[in-house]
Amino acid sequence: MFKSAFKLILTVSLLFVVYSFGFYAGQVSIPSIQSISGVVNKENPKGVSTDFSIFWDSWKAISEEYVDRTTIDQEKMVYGAIEGMVASLGDPYTSFFTPDDSKMLEDDINGSFSGIGAEIGFRKGILTIISPLKNSPAERAKLQTGDKILKIGDLFTDDLSLEEAVRKIRGEKGMVVTLTIMREGFSEPREFAITRDTVKIPLIDWETKDDGIAYIKLHNFLGDVDAEFQKTARQVFASEPKKIVFDLRGNAGGFLDSAIEIISYFVPQGEVIAIEDFGNNGKGRREFRSNGYRYFQDIPVVVLIDGGSASASEIVAGALKDVRNVVLVGEKTFGKGSVQEVIPLDNNTSIKITVAKWLTPSGTSIHEQGIEPTEKVEMTQQDRDENKDPQLQKALDIARNL
Repeated sequence: MFKSAFKLILTVSLLFVVYSFGFYAGQVSIPSIQSISGVVNKENPKGVSTDFSIFWDSWKAISEEYVDRTTIDQEKMVYGAIEGMVASLGDPYTSFFTPDDSKMLEDDINGSFSGIGAEIGFRKGILTIISPLKNSPAERAKLQTGDKILKIGDLFTDDLSLEEAVRKIRGEKGMVVTLTIMREGFSEPREFAITRDTVKIPLIDWETKDDGIAYIKLHNFLGDVDAEFQKTARQVFASEPKKIVFDLRGNAGGFLDSAIEIISYFVPQGEVIAIEDFGNNGKGRREFRSNGYRYFQDIPVVVLIDGGSASASEIVAGALKDVRNVVLVGEKTFGKGSVQEVIPLDNNTSIKITVAKWLTPSGTSIHEQGIEPTEKVEMTQQDRDENKDPQLQKALDIARNL
């Protein structure tokens, strides 16, 4: 009788232990996502099979164990996670924009903001001045194309994304930002103290030079550039120029559509003027063809380029070189030949993703290679100090003999 009772008690005890362990194991194995409160839209997107449990386990651990849990900002945690995901791509031109960053991007597109007025980008992993804008604080401080930005204030730029760097450099009008710059010819880095100001991005200037040569300077491909270039094209055409010198130096780019529009003034209708290569994302390639506006397609043209010519400028220079065999004068372009698409997200956030790379009509890649000039002419520091422009002079000389 005692043995039977013992067996019964032991059996019940074992069942209880097994049940308890199973219950505990079941609780432990419940995905952390199901035990997290205060978060909406926790479902995986359709077609995504990646296991997100490690993310939610980390979220849960931080939410429950972090020493200062009352200071946790869940929105900042989400933004930080997305920024980390984007940074893992290793592409400085793919970026996540918080609401403030999205507003900054909109200001860029509209062509007016408070800052120093310099286009920046990455060259071989180093934050670099692509071009100081005309009449900007950066130009007045004598920053130059190719300057390497080592520090912004006391912050080293090694690990900054492009948007983080822009955010640090911009600021309230009248406030000073100090950039530590390394330049070819410097024996050591130097500090440049620059007072921020409202920056209005210029668009187009033109004038008639000697011998009936029209000189057109295009500063960027932003804002109302399409309408402004059309107005300029009509004025230039009415002046009956014999030749054109088209200056894209220091032009850091802008809208693709505007590049296609502007090329169409110089190239016959239907000619391939750019190729968009979507790589291995399944979209193949897309060709862009000239709209054939005819204003300048029969007028000899010389194009000026330098290290500050990037993106849309390189598309234009490459098209004119390949399609019309136009002479390019100056220095090698920057080599920013990737295409970004801005995708709006919820809560006034957005993400800018590199979706393709540019090829010239002949199939030559621009990205990280740039475009070599037909006639290489360097601009020295002495030229700048003496306000000389040997590149423009060479372009005018070539134009006269076309």
